[in-house]
Amino acid sequence: MNIYIDTLGCAKNEYDSQMLAASLLDRGCRIVVSPEDADIIIVNTCGFIEAAKRESIERILEFAEAAGKGSDNEATDKDIKIVVCGCLAEKYHEELAKELPEVDMFFGVNDYDDLPDRLMESSDKSDLVGSGLDDLRYRKRKIEENAHYAYLKIAEGCDNACSFCAIPSIRGPFRSKRMEDCIKEAEDMASIGVKELILIAQDTSQYGKDLYGEVRLPQLLQELCKIEGIEWIRLLYVYDNGITDELIEVLKNEPKICKYIDMPIQHISDNVLKLMRRASRGASVKATIDKLRAEIPDVHIRTTLLVGSPGETEDDIAELLEFIDEYEIDRLGAFAYSDEDGTAAYDMEGKNPQDVCEARRDLVMQHQREVSERNNIKTIGQTYDVIIDEVVEDNLYTGRTRYDAPEIDCEVTFTGPSGYKSGDIVKVKINSAYEYDLEGEAVE
Repeated sequence: MNIYIDTLGCAKNEYDSQMLAASLLDRGCRIVVSPEDADIIIVNTCGFIEAAKRESIERILEFAEAAGKGSDNEATDKDIKIVVCGCLAEKYHEELAKELPEVDMFFGVNDYDDLPDRLMESSDKSDLVGSGLDDLRYRKRKIEENAHYAYLKIAEGCDNACSFCAIPSIRGPFRSKRMEDCIKEAEDMASIGVKELILIAQDTSQYGKDLYGEVRLPQLLQELCKIEGIEWIRLLYVYDNGITDELIEVLKNEPKICKYIDMPIQHISDNVLKLMRRASRGASVKATIDKLRAEIPDVHIRTTLLVGSPGETEDDIAELLEFIDEYEIDRLGAFAYSDEDGTAAYDMEGKNPQDVCEARRDLVMQHQREVSERNNIKTIGQTYDVIIDEVVEDNLYTGRTRYDAPEIDCEVTFTGPSGYKSGDIVKVKINSAYEYDLEGEAVE
């Protein structure tokens, strides 16, 4: 049986799709790279914000049309099943089942253990959503051949009750994966040539608290650093109130750990943070950034902001812009608030019109572009280790420094001798800098 998996959304979905692919391969299936060759098309959806929902539904309909599903389409010469899983299926299963009769099966985010067997056994519509929480154990994964970076999901779910976020209701409470299982997965990745390990969870800073009665992210990092073949370790989704002295010491002293930390702060105004039901306040966020920079002078911080949420005022945005200009966060992205049913913010008063939310987001990113360009200009003349992501042509390559995560941060385009391959780590001298990208040349 040939199966095509289309993955939308975040790195956590990518991880889930790799896990699902490995399980299907164990059952004798083939994972194909083109939907035209598939007997089953699986769409792993995102349902975090409105734009992601629309993209997921559009993708489902595209595959259904190509498969000849629906009365207005010509049937293909084979019966192709359309299977939808992921966050959108978990949250909106009943509505989608009514609106999308083209879909043969729906599965939720906690049902991956049962999905492969159900696919193999059932010839009829057979949905499986909300059957319980998945078992966070060691997983084999189908990682792309010659992949030089890979994600390691160390926990699932979330106990934070942010007013704008539906993730706890979709993925359940926070639960960590046992340390020995995390290490075994990382060893698997190293054995196939992965050099960069990227740790993910809804909140990586709380790793281990539920299993061991205390946070054990620093200890996990130290164990991962011992794995031969892993050269870079990167931390994503670390809440600022979970950045402890112990964690800072590990980041500072372990050479394999990139001096890079993704810290989604969402806002800096106390008014907004309170309405968002965040544990942090502006002063505590700034104190954490100050401490990181004092202890690790070359640390690069990435953050994510949400603007336009209910109750946010022009004064709040002015405060946020002042923070962006003053603190010059190295990597920063922003989203415009969109109403998500099932969240506390959905029922709040003081909502801003969508065009206002989007205008505020654009203003934030205008300020950040200037910050990013100033920071990038400072790199001119400096030499950095760059991991190659793509061989463009014989003497032209693209990659990233230790201070950049794949797909979301700055890219380095550089010239050098032919013969380099993806995953090689090369010293590159920066010659030119732009808002979000760098150019340079390989040096001995």
